[in-house]
Amino acid sequence: MKIAIDVRRVSDFGVGTYIRNVVRTLGRLDHENEYLLIGSPVSVSEIGPLPGNVRNISLLRRELSLPGWMEFRKAVRQHRCDLVHIPHLVWLPRALSCPYVITVHDVLEHLVSSGQKSGVKRFLHFQLTRRALQRAARIVAVSQFTRQEVRHLFSIPQGKIDVAYNALDERFLHGHATEAEKLIIAERYQVNYPFLLYVGRVSAHKNVVRIIEAFSALKTELAKECQYPDLKLIIIGDDVSSHPDLRRTVRRSGVGRDVRFLGFVPIDILRIFYDAAKVFVFPSLYEGFGLPPLEAMAHGTPVVTSNTSSLPEVVGDAAVLVNPENVFEIMRGIHSALLDPILRAGMKRRSVAQVAKFSWEASVRQLLKTYRMAAGSAAGKPPPLFERVT
Repeated sequence: MKIAIDVRRVSDFGVGTYIRNVVRTLGRLDHENEYLLIGSPVSVSEIGPLPGNVRNISLLRRELSLPGWMEFRKAVRQHRCDLVHIPHLVWLPRALSCPYVITVHDVLEHLVSSGQKSGVKRFLHFQLTRRALQRAARIVAVSQFTRQEVRHLFSIPQGKIDVAYNALDERFLHGHATEAEKLIIAERYQVNYPFLLYVGRVSAHKNVVRIIEAFSALKTELAKECQYPDLKLIIIGDDVSSHPDLRRTVRRSGVGRDVRFLGFVPIDILRIFYDAAKVFVFPSLYEGFGLPPLEAMAHGTPVVTSNTSSLPEVVGDAAVLVNPENVFEIMRGIHSALLDPILRAGMKRRSVAQVAKFSWEASVRQLLKTYRMAAGSAAGKPPPLFERVT
């Protein structure tokens, strides 16, 4: 088979991680099918060395433009592709010359966009997205939670949706940081104190305001107990200058000296922060999968996260689960994860087993099955077998 993959978002933060790891793993596992990566050669180079059955079809126009949409269709037709994989949720109609598979990471934009679009635009966006999903040969969800969201929100039959979990970037699987590596964050970032850590975007559903409020309450509690007087909260993610509400929350909560916003941090340095943190805090209100808690668990760092959306599915019994809308429950969860040695030891032990449940190899093997089912159902015959997939 000749399978096209839309890689035009390979430079994006979340979807880009998915594209890079899926393509790399397909390159390792499948040497029989031909893969055409449709997108910018510069972007494709980010994926790294690939085998001969994976090649780039250059397409430079923006994805969300009429010329970009038309050129993509033309490339699929000219190269006589048997199947197309679109690795993210789309709303533009997919009038392609062959069947296509869509990966859905979450449906958040259809749940919280009410204040960003007029009623008519919201309605059209939703209807076009549903049409694109209904016309897909198969849909891949990154968690059982996302599968149910797609099913209920867009009225898609459950049997048409497969689950292929996300997994960790291999750079988070290199073991614990050395003392020399920890010295890097001490010298470069002046981090020489115990700290709690949050990693991720700074947007409303990430609940960062409540993290700061819970941290303020925690500092008060620790002061009564004469514990961790120099504990800080480090927030790694977006540029905080575009989120003045966070600065106001810090000032209002009286923790201006104890909260640091570091913005973007490269993965090679981020893994050191994960390793050095006392507790990783991630009480997000909504996640289609939620990789950061798993990244922290890969380093044995105790995790406090939400008891909602996909997060219980991801962390299993290896984290403290809290109500993300209750600041004091978040605080109590952090307090336990920070000070209870038996709890900390158990979480570290269970984290190893939980992280091992997710791998790109397992996910891509499921993806190959999805490709086979999509091609077979479109042809109206039993799915062809993939041979010599090692």
